[in-house]
Amino acid sequence: MAGETTYLELSQEDGAAHKFYEVTVDGVAVTVRYGRIGADGQLQSSSFPTADKARAAAAKKIGEKVRKGYAPAVRGQRAARSVTRRQVTSAPSTARAVAPVLWRFRTGSSAFGIHVDEDRCWVGNQAGDVYTLSHGGEVLARYSLPDGVKCLVADEFWIYAGCDDGTVYDLSSKVPFGAYDIAADVDIFWLDIREGVLNVSDRSGGLTVIDHEDEFQWSRRSAGDSAWMVRADGRAVYHGHSSGVTAYAPDGGRELWHTDTDGGVLFGWQEEHAVYAGTGRKVVQRLSKATGAVEASYRCDAAVYSCATSPDGRHVFAGDLASSVYCFDADGRRLWKLGTGSGSALSMQYLDERLYLVTTDGSLVCVDASEQAIAAAQQGSVPAAVDVKSAAALPVYTPAASASAVATVREAAAPAGGVVVECVQQGGRIRVQVVSGGFEPSWNVQFPRGIREPGTRYVVDGLHAASGGFYRVRGEIRRLV
Repeated sequence: MAGETTYLELSQEDGAAHKFYEVTVDGVAVTVRYGRIGADGQLQSSSFPTADKARAAAAKKIGEKVRKGYAPAVRGQRAARSVTRRQVTSAPSTARAVAPVLWRFRTGSSAFGIHVDEDRCWVGNQAGDVYTLSHGGEVLARYSLPDGVKCLVADEFWIYAGCDDGTVYDLSSKVPFGAYDIAADVDIFWLDIREGVLNVSDRSGGLTVIDHEDEFQWSRRSAGDSAWMVRADGRAVYHGHSSGVTAYAPDGGRELWHTDTDGGVLFGWQEEHAVYAGTGRKVVQRLSKATGAVEASYRCDAAVYSCATSPDGRHVFAGDLASSVYCFDADGRRLWKLGTGSGSALSMQYLDERLYLVTTDGSLVCVDASEQAIAAAQQGSVPAAVDVKSAAALPVYTPAASASAVATVREAAAPAGGVVVECVQQGGRIRVQVVSGGFEPSWNVQFPRGIREPGTRYVVDGLHAASGGFYRVRGEIRRLV
């Protein structure tokens, strides 16, 4: 039976599931590959004391899948199903003035993903390209991911890209790794991560919560579909969809409140005490996090594709389908409406009197949102926007393939001041634990799944304790030899 492979598929006519599960037994080793039909999928390997125990473990895995509706199939006979690509339109701006655009970087494909922090700006597009730029517009690095980037989210130091292939990639080091593998039948629309816990909203209106070990915690189906908003804090997970916004308790998913918004939610933002929902009925609504009550409305002239605020919600910004950007005061009074000349803003973020947008034409746009610059723009005086070019010699970082990920990790002969961790087989899963002294030995380490092999040791630059009782890796990962 050595080398024997069992291949199963689950494909439902209503599109709820279209995935495969493959188990290979080779001596004492059991390899499992799973994912969306037509994709390479994710790979997990386990070893057992004897060949009989390996076969028994494989039979158990196969039996569990068959009971869930999987059936034997032939790889390649069913075609891959396409994933949802958000279809958006972008009309010419009807604004009377041009926004004070400082610089513009064109990525070549419509862009949803944006993250701006104190160090740099990130943009991810539907071609799977992620670029980092300085605040002055210098292109610093490029990542090439296997599929379109739905969104970019940050969790302290760590940056994650949610992609159309169902994988959430960690971009915190030079080599991207798949940090979370979303169920193959979940069509990701948006993500949020808080202290290693991933919240996923999807096409069908579902909300799925996954912990730092990529293990399912809970899920809920909200009243609407097309869930383009999910935001999380210590009090709740806020889920925006075609029927409004629903808040769930982060521990277990109990519904806390639901609010019917003025139109389906197309984007969401949060501040400490409020969440902001941009809707298809030309409005951004501010909702109390405590009760869900609508506290203020910000009226636009077309469907709202994105929104953001300055700190504490002093100013509220919105981008519409007509390629215009708005600014309101906290009470809802419109202060200005300006055109960007760069397509409609699909996501946005404010930092230090600058408004950063990613757009339908694939641009990352930096707008001077200071009072002086906006006042000048309203009088028709705007700076000449710099058209940023990407350096031809810019390095491109790509994820390690699942089957060869371990081999792609740079080797290290000695710890060299780093922290040593080890992959340990625990039942049917491979955990990562700290070997070096000075750490809590019972805590696991959040670690890329593609490079977990029992007995393999790695050196990492550092470990940071998370409030959930686990460690997170910071810096480069090197295989210890």
